[in-house]
Amino acid sequence: MPTPTAAATDTATATATDTDTDTDTDTGASATRGVARVIRPLHTYEGAGFPVRRPFPTEELPLLDPFLMLDQVGPTELGPGEAKGAPAHPHRGFETIEYVLDGAIANTDSRGDSTVVRAGGVQWLTAGSGLVHESLPTPEFLASGGRQHMFQIWVNLPAHLKDLPPYSQTAEASELPVATTPDGTTVTVLAGSSHGVIGPFTTRTSVLVAHARLTPGGRTEFTVPAGHNVAVYAMEGAATVSGEPLPDGHLAVLTRDGDRFTVETAGPAAAADVLVLAGEPIGEPIARSGPFVMNTDAEIRQAEEDFARGLMGRMPI
Repeated sequence: MPTPTAAATDTATATATDTDTDTDTDTGASATRGVARVIRPLHTYEGAGFPVRRPFPTEELPLLDPFLMLDQVGPTELGPGEAKGAPAHPHRGFETIEYVLDGAIANTDSRGDSTVVRAGGVQWLTAGSGLVHESLPTPEFLASGGRQHMFQIWVNLPAHLKDLPPYSQTAEASELPVATTPDGTTVTVLAGSSHGVIGPFTTRTSVLVAHARLTPGGRTEFTVPAGHNVAVYAMEGAATVSGEPLPDGHLAVLTRDGDRFTVETAGPAAAADVLVLAGEPIGEPIARSGPFVMNTDAEIRQAEEDFARGLMGRMPI
């Protein structure tokens, strides 16, 4: 996905103190985190014109340090020829996580790398110093249509890592570890560790990204380091977080204190899928403009100039 719309499209500077969702010191170890607020998603369009639900960045929640963006595509049923993707676009200064639950996406970039992410798989792209990238439905999926459901998550890089050479990591569904609780709830860990399993990706920031599939009446508890920012997104179905209701498509931003929280369905007959994001704040100034996330406005201007000069590479013909 090339450029987040709404509040994130303009260059803006933010620090770790700009929003009350950022955590500071350990103020409540071995305590349960509550819900600080619930964010209603923005409905917008990305790429070649596909709709997304976006709980952040928005004016209400510009970031959840170190996370910069969360977009949900679908779930929706597409007819033949209806699938759309994100044509060639640049990135610099952060990482993208593409989590495909349904459908198939072909990723190609200016390094010559080409990867297909199929249902249940993930691509973790570290843009670092910059590259050009495209994310398109595979020809087979475009021709046949079908159910499409995926997420795009952006994770910031600290200043000293923004000039990393770009690289990507990919995992198929079978390579993502899954923990199962006694009530049948499953927790798939994309990054970090939870429920006794560890995600397969090498990460540059300390984050947890986990997908919990709650069975009807299901409940599970997560533990997170005090001092990390935490949010829970209801991706399909309503849920309850630390006793507070979370409607479908909404994001619960948790309080700063404590090291654990519970997630459960909205009722004994209801199921729900939720995405858990937790991470250690970087706490640095942020300047962002479309596909570039740096620390200063001058660095943004340099990124734009470098892209225009072809210094981030060019897509293969």
